[in-house]
Amino acid sequence: MRLRIRDLREDSDLTQREIADYLMCDQSLYSKYERGERVLPLEAAVKLAAYYHTSVDYLVGLTDISTPYPRTKYK
Repeated sequence: MRLRIRDLREDSDLTQREIADYLMCDQSLYSKYERGERVLPLEAAVKLAAYYHTSVDYLVGLTDISTPYPRTKYK
């Protein structure tokens, strides 16, 4: 599965180091996520979707609609 995280990072003019710092991981590990050599953890995918104002479905290529879903408040 090809993730869109590299495209989103580059479109935002960010470095791998900046995103790795945001995810609190090593740059080398983040690079492996981008290349598909390591599976991106769900927690990291959720953080990246929020950071880029998109959905996890968009990040993983399940939809071409980049607009995030409306958030629901749980009680």
